[in-house]
Amino acid sequence: MIKGLNGIIKQAQKMKVKMDELKRELSERRVEASTGGGMVTVVANGIQEILEIKIDPEVIDPNDKEMLEDLVVAAVNQALKKSQDLAAEEMTKLTGGLNIPGLNLS
Repeated sequence: MIKGLNGIIKQAQKMKVKMDELKRELSERRVEASTGGGMVTVVANGIQEILEIKIDPEVIDPNDKEMLEDLVVAAVNQALKKSQDLAAEEMTKLTGGLNIPGLNLS
């Protein structure tokens, strides 16, 4: 019984090391999303951190700041979705497609 438990603990430790490595790799990966035909571009990494927001000067209209705000929100949401999809894809590779409750990169 103890031997089996030790095996499970070793497997869990190996998975933790792999998860930490995956998180490090994802922090270095980049995804990009844009709205307004490229007028607003957002770059995020694979751990849902926003790294850059680029705004084309042509879209900056002091009389229509709501449009710019909407474009930024939409681009951020798209970038975060791409980042989440990337993380989920890599997690599936790591776990072999097993859905393990509570196992995430946070």
